Amino acid sequence: MRSLVGTLILLFIWIGASPAIAVPFSPKAADRKGICHEAVAAAETKYRLPKRLLTALSLTESGRWQAESKEMIAWPWTVYAEGKGRYLPSKSAAIDEVKMLQAKGVTNIDVGCMQINLHYHPEAFDDLGAALDPGKNTQYAAELLKKLRDESRSWNIAIAHYHSRTKEFNVPYRQKVLKIWQKERRKDTDARMATAREEYRKRREKLQERIEEASKRRFTQAAAKKQLANADPS
Repeated sequence: MRSLVGTLILLFIWIGASPAIAVPFSPKAADRKGICHEAVAAAETKYRLPKRLLTALSLTESGRWQAESKEMIAWPWTVYAEGKGRYLPSKSAAIDEVKMLQAKGVTNIDVGCMQINLHYHPEAFDDLGAALDPGKNTQYAAELLKKLRDESRSWNIAIAHYHSRTKEFNVPYRQKVLKIWQKERRKDTDARMATAREEYRKRREKLQERIEEASKRRFTQAAAKKQLANADPS
């Protein structure tokens, strides 16, 4: 949830421009790629949000391309201020970055998986440690999104208002989120279909095994009967 000027800058970053990043990804970034994902999934379940909606929001807010796995992931220690995103290697580094910005007099700062704005949500967290805790950051975002949905009776409007109540800025943001949400749900569908195909393959294999076993038993029984018939003196 960025300032109005920051909104446009982030939009251009997402569609292909290179963001200004204070600290590059750690070499161990791949080991931490599931941090936001797990926190978001837990918050979606707890607050009964539509599946993958908060995931789409997190990817829009703090998404970062992961070259090793060739996927976009939400990064837990993202700090956005002064028109540029900073992807820090650790929670402590992100806290130090925020403190440095605040010492300069910067107040309009977004943090964490869900990029909660510290200026517009001053009561959201007890301290910076909580603000940059993936679980607390995503749970606050889930609570906020649900309140916006209850207020508007529309998930589409809630998505837009999560970012801004100004149409000029929230319409392109909503479109971006909806596009990512569709992709995430398609992944779920593809995964379910792959699982179903694998289960079907295993059932066919078991059925084939039973058929072969039954065929062997019949063959053995027929051979035994023939042997008995040949041995019958009458």
